[in-house]
Amino acid sequence: MDIIAYIHNDLDTKFGAARQSGLTPHLQSRIIFTPPFRNPQALRGLEGFSHIWLLWDFSETHIEGWRPTVRPPRLGGNTRVGVFATRSPFRPNNIGLSCVRLVEIQDSTPEGPVLVVEGADMMNGTPILDIKPYLPYTDSHPEATGGFAEQALLVPPLTVELSPEVQKLYTPRQLKALTEIMQGDPRPQYHDDASRVYYIMYGGYELSFTVKDGNIVVFCQNGT
Repeated sequence: MDIIAYIHNDLDTKFGAARQSGLTPHLQSRIIFTPPFRNPQALRGLEGFSHIWLLWDFSETHIEGWRPTVRPPRLGGNTRVGVFATRSPFRPNNIGLSCVRLVEIQDSTPEGPVLVVEGADMMNGTPILDIKPYLPYTDSHPEATGGFAEQALLVPPLTVELSPEVQKLYTPRQLKALTEIMQGDPRPQYHDDASRVYYIMYGGYELSFTVKDGNIVVFCQNGT
């Protein structure tokens, strides 16, 4: 497959990326096309759609290969199920599928036409393989069941506290997105050590955080 574009956002590593698209609606990303596909004609009519599907490459997992069974975070990271019953990146073909909100099409930039989207669940630099419009009358199925993934709906989001120094680093939108990322608890689900310090790269800065009793506190890397 040809890489048609790359996504650019504040998530510098895959640690912290939402486990599904739409869970961080304030995380804004820019989709910049590779030179062969910087043709405005290819986007004609896309402005009429509020959401789009992104097919993308789990580029960070190629070297690890695929696994017939995986341990989904939604099951605590200890129970194995078949890979085709999950959205795990460790697949025979490393293809991701995400629905995101199309905010804007920037027609005239030095990089050609650029798509601004919200709610992506991928890290900065992720390759995009294809883009398709989301059709609400066929793509939405309110009667569908969610299997074991529905268990995650029973877990309340974490309470997030951002230190004053962290709040000075980012714009209001970036702070909202960071809060959404932390509410989803980026830790492996089997980790529950209140004394452990975790690190995440976000928006060009390394942050640290701890989790205790349903509360997550985020600091700058130096602990302030």
